[in-house]
Formats: sequence, C-alpha cells, structure tokens
Amino acid sequence: MKKKPNVLLILEGTYPYNGGGVSTWAHILCNEIKNVNFTLYSINASYEEKSKYTLSNNVKRVVQVPQWAPLEPKELIDYGKKYYKLVFKKNYNDEAIIDEEFIPLFTSFLKNIKATHSDTAELDTIIYKMWQFFQQHDYKKTMQRQKVWQTFYDISKEDLLQDNDTETTLLDITEGLRWIYRFLIPITIKVPKCEISHITLAGFPILPALVLKYKYGTPIIVTEHGVFIRERLLAINAAEYSFFLKKLLIQFSEAITKLVYYKADLILSVNKFNMTWEKLYGADTSKIKVIYNGIDHELFSPKPKPDHLKNTPTVVAAARVFHLKDIITMIRSCEVVRKQIPNVKYIVYGDDNAVPEYTDECNALIQELNLQDNFIFGGITNSPNLLYCEGDISILTSISEGFPYTVIESMSCGVPVVATDVGGVAEALDESCGFICKPRDFEEIGNRVIELLQNDELRKQKGINARQKVIDYFTIGTFISEYEKAYESVL
Repeated sequence: MKKKPNVLLILEGTYPYNGGGVSTWAHILCNEIKNVNFTLYSINASYEEKSKYTLSNNVKRVVQVPQWAPLEPKELIDYGKKYYKLVFKKNYNDEAIIDEEFIPLFTSFLKNIKATHSDTAELDTIIYKMWQFFQQHDYKKTMQRQKVWQTFYDISKEDLLQDNDTETTLLDITEGLRWIYRFLIPITIKVPKCEISHITLAGFPILPALVLKYKYGTPIIVTEHGVFIRERLLAINAAEYSFFLKKLLIQFSEAITKLVYYKADLILSVNKFNMTWEKLYGADTSKIKVIYNGIDHELFSPKPKPDHLKNTPTVVAAARVFHLKDIITMIRSCEVVRKQIPNVKYIVYGDDNAVPEYTDECNALIQELNLQDNFIFGGITNSPNLLYCEGDISILTSISEGFPYTVIESMSCGVPVVATDVGGVAEALDESCGFICKPRDFEEIGNRVIELLQNDELRKQKGINARQKVIDYFTIGTFISEYEKAYESVL
C-alpha cells in the first residue's frame, strides 16, 4: 500500500486549542481528507493544556509553539537524545561570531522590512541565511547581545529622525525588538519533516514552512481565510500603540505577506474577494485558486424552534466576541429593533472571554442602552448545528471575514441571514437568502432585521432559498474533493 504523504498544517491561535471559523475548517479538513495524514503545528500565545476538539486518526502529531510564553518553544519541546545539540549551540556562540556573521544579516533584515519598496527575493535570502546561522548558534544568546540591541536602536533612530518623531520612548524601541524576537522564533526550532506545508494565513506562520522549504524543498500551500494583511492593518490602526510601533508592525507584516505569496506554490482563497488583496501584495495569479468552504448539510438542517423561544422574536449569532466581529454594532442594531419589537432577543454564542476588555466594552453598552433583557451572551456551545434553529434569523456584523461558516451554516438550517458586506459574504449570501448591509451601519442592519421578523412569508421563503443554495454550492463533498486535488497537484 502506498504510504500517505504527511501535511504540516500550520495554524496560529486557532485549531485545535481555540474555536472559530478557521478551526471549523481545519477540523473538517483533518476528519474528511483521505489521501494524506496531518501533523498540526500550532502557534499560540502561551502553552495550551488541552485541545478543544477530538482529533481524528488522520492527525498523527501535534507540535505546539507557544510564541509569547515565558518559556520558549525549545524549552518545552522534548528533543530526547538530541538535547546535547542545544548545549553545543549555547557554547558555540561568542561575540566575535555574532558581530561578524549575524549583525550584518540582522542589519540587512531591518533595512529590508523598513524600505519603502522592500525586495522580497532579498528578504527570502536574508531569512535563509539567518536560519542557517541558527542551525549552529543559540537564538536567545545571540539576540540578547548588546550589539543586537544597538543595531536595532541605531536603525530605529534613523527612522525617528526621518519621521520627525519626538514622542517615541526607549520603552517603545525595546518593545519593537521584543516583537521581532518573538516573531522570528519559528525559524530557530526544529520543524517535523513533511511532504507538504499548508499554512492557514498569509502571515508569520510562513516561517516554519520556509524552514522545510530551505531544508527539503517542501512545497507550500497557503489557504487565505480573512486576508491577513487587511485584518492586521485594521487591528494595528485600532491599537493603542505609539506611531513607531504601529509603523514597525505594518512594515514587518507587509514584508512577510509579500514573502508568503512569493514562496507559495499554491494559493487557495476561500472567496474571490481575497484575490484583490493577494494581487496587490504581489501574488502570481496563476497560483491562485478559489475553494469555497463546505459544510455537512445533513447535520446543519432545519429543526423546530425550541418551545421556550417560540413566542419570542429571536436573532442568533455565532461569533467570538472581539473587535473584528463588531459586536458593538450588533448591540446598537438591537436597540433599533427593540424600538419596534420590544420583546426581541439577540443571543450571541461564542467565546466571550477571548478579549476581556472588548467584552467589558460590550457589556457597558448593553447597560447604557438598557438592553439586559434583549441582548444575551450565550457562551460557547457544543452543538453549533442546533443554535441557528433557536433564531428566526441569524446575524453577522463583522468588519472583516473570509468565507464565514456562520453564514452558510445558518443558510443550511433554513434560517435567513442579515450580514455585513465583507470578504466573501456576498458570494454565499444574496437577496434571495437574506440581506447584505454596509459594515458598521447599525440602522440599516436593524431595519433589515425588523423587515424579516415582521414578515413571516418573506422570512420563510428566504430560508428555503438559503438551504437550497448550500446544497447546490457549499457541501462538504465538493470542499474535500477540491482539497484532495490541491494536495496531489503539488506533490
């Protein structure tokens, strides 16, 4: 029997330790793909103790990389008999070697990402040489040298003078170097050998894939869900960082995004919308293919509304509570609806502890608008196929999306959707299945919710149309078949 190839599925902050759309996608992939096995390379902020998912037999190994933990990955990964190599690397470093070999590389790296028009091919060469250096030398010991700090400080100072920036502090510069230190960790640790690297966003998870590319020539596939660089720009703009830190993070993110598209053998987009951004950041259009997400339409099927909600006009949402889902706008739309439908109830299912400060902001607004009886956080549910049937309609108010599962899952359950026009939403949802609204326009969103809640016949027909569209275009069978072909195409 022919041995199945192994795919290194590289994830960041999602599967198998956290929920959400990307995790749903990954779980389906790992359970349903039959022509490969998977090794999960999970990059997380800290060390996670327990998976939130029951992993299939197709998953042969999970490698966890806690990028921001006090203990670094190499200190948490069991290298067994090879531990002596780590000791050797620590002892092999000295200041002369760092000055002669690493500092010129680090200087070139910084100047490349800070350049107005960064040279992607040159950046690839620099990272390759840095990876080679860290095959022989200890990362922590190198990056903690005073000369490394001085190099970063000097180049940063040049930027500050050019920008006429007098507000940036020494603490800001220190934090910037800390970011770079943490982001580059994956090129310094061992990566399991696999036949394909599959990354789940066009960002920093490219680094372990590059290691395999450099070492074995391993092909790289990237699946673009929400556009990494677009979401990163939105997040940076909303963050309370100094101008210096925002600029550094934007420069670094843009350089890495271009590198992903440059090195990828195949770019799989979950919608057509993403292609505009991919082209903007240098992707070769011949590498791009759209594969829509798919679901089990028999699992997500119409069911009666629960008795305790039958006489309550109900709007449901499946959403992690953080800024990209724009729950604030959802709350304000609820206020619009309540003015005409006083007993309306919004129920949001999803992790409401992911970003505590954002949840606090949402709860404060609920209190301010006196919506405690109308807007409820339902927490994480273990039965996502049942939650949509609690609602007369479902809602999505995101400011950024890929091809959201919550939309097609709701449609499959025969529940019409009111959603914002972001990412690939309009490629799944049309006027026959629900309504599409402008992002952040809570008045329009609220009025569309009212229209559906007050018109039983319209709501019923849109629900019927929605389910049929899923059956026609977004089933799990089509989704899996396309990914199996994609894996075969790069081998």
